[in-house]
Amino acid sequence: GAKLTKGLIAKLKAAGVKEIPLAPSELIGRAVLTELVDSKKNKIAEKNQRLTAEIVEALLESDIEEFKAIYFDTVTSTPVILDTLEMDKTASKEEAMVEIYRRLRPGETPSVDTARALFDNLFMNSKRYDLSPVGRLKLNKKLGLDLPLEQRTLTAQDMVEVIRYLVNLKLGKGEIDDIDHLGNRRVRSVGELLENQFRLGLVRMERSIKERMNLLDMETVLPHDLINAKPVVAAVKEFFSSSQLSQFMDQTNPLAEITHKRRLSALGPGGLTRERAGFEVRDVHPSHYSRICPIETPEGPNIGLITSLATYARINTFGFIEAPYRKVVKGRVTDEIEFLSAIEGDKYIIAQANSKVDASGRLVSENISARAAGDFVTATADKIEYMDVSPKQVVSVATALVPFLEHDDANRALMGSNMQRQAVPLLKSEAPLVGTGMETVVARDSGYVVQARRAGVVESVDATRIVVRADSKEGRKKNDAGLDVYDLIKFQRSNQSTTITQTPVVRLGQPVKMGQVLADGPAIDHGELALGKNILVAFMPWGGYNFEDAILLSEKLVREDAFTSIHIEEFEVEARDTKLGKEDITRDIPNVGEEALRDLDESGIIRIGAEVKPGNILVGKVTPKGETQLTPEEKLLRAIFGEKAGDVKDTSLTVPPGVEGIVVDVKIFSRKGLDKDERSKSIESDDAMKLQRDHHEELRIIDEEKTKKIRKLLLGKVVGRDLMDPESGDVILKKKGKLTAEILKRLPDETVRYIILSDPDEQKELEDVERRAKEQIEILQTLYDEKVGRLKRGDELPPGVIKLVKVYVSMKRKIQVGDKMAGRHGNKGVVSRVLPEEDMPCLPDGTPVEIVLNPLGVPSRMNVGQILETHLGWAAKTLGIKVASPVFDGASETEIKELLKKANLPTSGQSMLMDGRTGEMFGSPVTVGYMYVLKLHHLVDDKIHARSIGPYSLVTQQPLGGKAQFGGQRLGEMEVWALQAYGAASTLQEFLTVKSDDVPGRSRMYEAIVKGEPFLEPGLPESFNVLVKELQSLGLDVELVKSQD
Repeated sequence: GAKLTKGLIAKLKAAGVKEIPLAPSELIGRAVLTELVDSKKNKIAEKNQRLTAEIVEALLESDIEEFKAIYFDTVTSTPVILDTLEMDKTASKEEAMVEIYRRLRPGETPSVDTARALFDNLFMNSKRYDLSPVGRLKLNKKLGLDLPLEQRTLTAQDMVEVIRYLVNLKLGKGEIDDIDHLGNRRVRSVGELLENQFRLGLVRMERSIKERMNLLDMETVLPHDLINAKPVVAAVKEFFSSSQLSQFMDQTNPLAEITHKRRLSALGPGGLTRERAGFEVRDVHPSHYSRICPIETPEGPNIGLITSLATYARINTFGFIEAPYRKVVKGRVTDEIEFLSAIEGDKYIIAQANSKVDASGRLVSENISARAAGDFVTATADKIEYMDVSPKQVVSVATALVPFLEHDDANRALMGSNMQRQAVPLLKSEAPLVGTGMETVVARDSGYVVQARRAGVVESVDATRIVVRADSKEGRKKNDAGLDVYDLIKFQRSNQSTTITQTPVVRLGQPVKMGQVLADGPAIDHGELALGKNILVAFMPWGGYNFEDAILLSEKLVREDAFTSIHIEEFEVEARDTKLGKEDITRDIPNVGEEALRDLDESGIIRIGAEVKPGNILVGKVTPKGETQLTPEEKLLRAIFGEKAGDVKDTSLTVPPGVEGIVVDVKIFSRKGLDKDERSKSIESDDAMKLQRDHHEELRIIDEEKTKKIRKLLLGKVVGRDLMDPESGDVILKKKGKLTAEILKRLPDETVRYIILSDPDEQKELEDVERRAKEQIEILQTLYDEKVGRLKRGDELPPGVIKLVKVYVSMKRKIQVGDKMAGRHGNKGVVSRVLPEEDMPCLPDGTPVEIVLNPLGVPSRMNVGQILETHLGWAAKTLGIKVASPVFDGASETEIKELLKKANLPTSGQSMLMDGRTGEMFGSPVTVGYMYVLKLHHLVDDKIHARSIGPYSLVTQQPLGGKAQFGGQRLGEMEVWALQAYGAASTLQEFLTVKSDDVPGRSRMYEAIVKGEPFLEPGLPESFNVLVKELQSLGLDVELVKSQD
């Protein structure tokens, strides 16, 4: 009575049982493998048909002695394929193809050939279908295949294995993929995205070539008649100019730039959209560990969709993110580092970076906390296969710059990481007292630090260039003068209007090593990233001025320019060729007094160094006005007798509100073939002079170097002919005489070069020095000529633009009320008051604190890192040291207390403070110390905005919105409710009519104000008319009926 199972069959086979008797009833429900036909050609059962009681009876009566039936184990499996075959009515491959064609192309008449072509094109044709190497790799891994990566179309084997996997999945074997696992998500790099665009361009080009080949005579045709590269160029241009992933680089500071270059985005072409992305996609996944930073991501709609690459992560050839791990062999940690992708990483047991290791590298602990397939486990040393490289490999570069990150809540750490990118480079950078050790690395890799390419000695140094004489031992290439010239960037405008400038940190004659910092960039201090300032802070309330995260500042910080930054704004104006005539950049502007033009030169462009305020003219420009287009005769007369003054209007470029500064640079671009104005010529000649000066300097250096080498070679050598004194004509040294240092010193450089030696090899060496110098000079000359040629050429301007002028205005922004400041732990605030230094709370020794912060900003935010930083900063400042407290491996509480003790400071990190106003002590001790504070790019000067009259929207006649449009303040429904609640009826009516979109009422109000009559006579708002028109367009007959009274 036992059921036949796989196990039972195996046992019977082992016992040598060949057959077992079955009752006929047990055959019912079995499927036959082949068609059953008796000797009289009577068909009893179809192939795959299930046996019924009737068929079994017919079988017993027939002369069929044996037949094959399909056996399957009903306990552990289901007859999926059998059921499918039973449902499938097609009898042949051809029929199946036609049936598939019918399903895919309903309504078209199928034939076997068209069906086969469709099937092949869908999956088998490499021109129409491409799995890509990654696709093949993933398919091989998933299905356990071993097909080469070059096989980029589907094979029959793939289909079979896919069906097998799906059938097994139904039976509970195999596993379902996790779509958010990094093994199933890959990075598509710029190159790959560009390649796709390029391919599109090539396909378009191919199509146009084929079309032309059909039209043109192929006997006489030339390649350039067929090929038009425009589609390819257009595709590439479109990719770089309008792709969602081609972004304007964030250049606020070096960290912002480096982070932007390491950014990963799930948005963009082929990606998600903000609306469709759910919670799962945005969430942190275990496979992100040391591949994607779990902290650094924007707040708001993009949270989790835009992320940052972890510190040591890299991307492999297939686009999967790999993380580094140290190999562990039999409980001993080796120095061998392997990069593992998320899938490979899941196979191993990996220990944490801070696991204890003895001197020989053996793992010490009994139970080690480790990760296995995304879960946290404890394992013994012999089970561990890999170990993390560093505790900071989990987080991104920006997050790795936050000391005591482990003591901050994740949400605040996120804000801290993001706000460091908004820090403005200050006038004088200052590296943090409490850092993480990553500051040097970030500064170096940002590319803004000038590093010595070779070891040597500083030959000359000034604000714009550093020259280093390389050591003679250093590997010299052919044509190498042995001098490295480093040109520094000075006061360049960044994309965010902050200043990029480099300052030398080496002295004349200082020996330098290869890779040593020669000059700092913006927000860099001696090769360390320096985004803010170390400030003495106290955590205490002060008269309500630090309520709700407000910040109280000492006037000392303003006076000493601690948080002063320089911003350079760019303003541009173009002169176009309009239908009514050409626009002109000129000093001759109608109805403008001489006072307004005093800083413009004869070309109408402001001079460099002029102080400008809102409303000042930067570039004078006039545009022809006039309703009629001129006839050719009129144009000719105008050309002869000059323009009439009344025909032009003033469209000059003026300084916008809120900008006050000094003009630091002017750039003029004019179309090729047009005469340049005086200002362009003077700028061009200045640039040419600078190039020439640099060129002469380089030639001088080569010449000096050559002479030095020649003198060195000549010392102690034998001359081949008499050596004469160039001035007296006397013989200084006879033929075969030896050159001494004394003789060489007497000879001028010109004579030294022409000395002939007796030894031909030595003479050849001298000639080689001369030849190498000559070659170098030729190369420099070619480069110089090229640069000068580039200066003299015209510029490529957009169609219709004759001339383009850019004016750069530099502004000095001191810290003031309304500016946003922040620490590195998400502790941000707005400056509420700048207090005189003498009113600030003082330490017992009389030192006034520089910033007073609200203590209530700490407990609920749970960013205790700022307090630990403050304590450690106080100790570090007093001891005159700098401290590195790396992420997840930072200073402990006991270590901080020891340092405070060493500095003779209270170990609580608190001190009694004195009120600067009264001289009395405050009631209880206050936490005091040095915190690293940043000034963020949200400056009040850029935000503040007021409007009297300005532009109105065309349809609704309401003022535009926003500072950029010089707009008004929006009065939303909630604001209206507030005014209603106060019963301020007249104010509300004024807001909703004359101050908004009642056009006649506006002008009447203006007249009334001018005449001094205080009355309000509102009319119909324009938006009401818009509503009426909208209703009329919907087919509703809305009429305005005026009352009869």
